[in-house]
Amino acid sequence: MRSIRSLVKENSSAAKSQWATHINKSCMRTLRLLTISYRFSVACGDLLLLENGWYETHAGLLRLARRRRCVGMHVEPATEFSEPSAARWAFKATVYKSARCKGFVGYGDADSSNVSFRVQGAEMRVAETRAVNRALRKAYGIGICSVEEIGSFKGQTEPTGESRKTPPTNGNGYGGRTVRDHLCQIIRQHQLDPTLVKAYAVDFIGTKALRDATREKVEAFVAHLADRAEKDRNALNCQLNSYLGQNEGVA
Repeated sequence: MRSIRSLVKENSSAAKSQWATHINKSCMRTLRLLTISYRFSVACGDLLLLENGWYETHAGLLRLARRRRCVGMHVEPATEFSEPSAARWAFKATVYKSARCKGFVGYGDADSSNVSFRVQGAEMRVAETRAVNRALRKAYGIGICSVEEIGSFKGQTEPTGESRKTPPTNGNGYGGRTVRDHLCQIIRQHQLDPTLVKAYAVDFIGTKALRDATREKVEAFVAHLADRAEKDRNALNCQLNSYLGQNEGVA
């Protein structure tokens, strides 16, 4: 096992290399303390620097639990705080540090309003991970938050700059994950009928099937749907109900 001095030096070098323009003396002092106390490794992805603050990762917490010989954990849904129809989930995690440990409990919740853009649609898994992270942080006395427990920082909601990638599309231009996820989020949030929404989309865009629409037209429809749902959901539902019984072939 590497000595603490060696790990401190390695973390310092890795942090300066990865966050050269953002790191300062205060961050370096905190990093040294975290390294000495928990043997976190920057190179292994145990820690991330976001907006001048350190956050540990789920992987880093699991590695810490293994080093400290954690005997196990139990995770279960907290049904009283969950609402599956609205993609709102809560979990309870209990970590046992030893055979005689009574357990350290942590709760985690997630819904479309408090998860980052990249994981929308996976709220249940995010909630479970957050619960485990909180329980592990309590068990081992870690005061800093884990990166999975936060939503998104300003400027991190979507990939930007050179690293931004165009969402995948099919041959007709539709199928970008960004648009599709946003549409699913609106449907869940306002409890709309997906089949009727698709029929409405085809009528709004003016194609025989949704797959025939260009990405720009689909984006325009999603923006229109979000606006109508926010301003007058009842009127929107009336409009959607007018498509009942229609077979539009909106695949």
